[in-house]
Amino acid sequence: MVRRPVAWIVAVVLFGEALGIAALNWFLGVVVDRQDMSLAGLDPHMMSVSSKIGGIVFGLYFALCGLVALLVALRDRPPAGLGRVLLISAAVVHGLLGAFTWGLVGWHAFLFMMLVLGLIVLLLMTYDRPAEPADAAPRDGTGGDGAPLTSPPAPTTP
Repeated sequence: MVRRPVAWIVAVVLFGEALGIAALNWFLGVVVDRQDMSLAGLDPHMMSVSSKIGGIVFGLYFALCGLVALLVALRDRPPAGLGRVLLISAAVVHGLLGAFTWGLVGWHAFLFMMLVLGLIVLLLMTYDRPAEPADAAPRDGTGGDGAPLTSPPAPTTP
């Protein structure tokens, strides 16, 4: 099965992205703080602090998505509820970031974003169909004893 390895890979990649995004925004905040220049009259200190806070929040978001993928890998069960919503939103975010990085950063970053998007979608799709129980009726139209299955009689009106 590819489900668990994909979930492990997605978890590792999302944890790595969480650290990378937080570190990049923290670095950008330090650079803005040391330049001591304003952009259209904005306070440089406020821009620095907001960049650092944004990096921490975005990093925590990716870490939470990585935690969901890690729980999926450990439990070998599909993500449910908020976890599924988080993974779907992470897929959408990677699609949007991929579109932006094509023009701003280059095609290497675009390929990385599309790879992560594909991994998240693969994680969501491999757990899409529930496994059929072993004691389920066979699909050949017969019961477990070989007798044909019949539908119940139709209700009649008095």
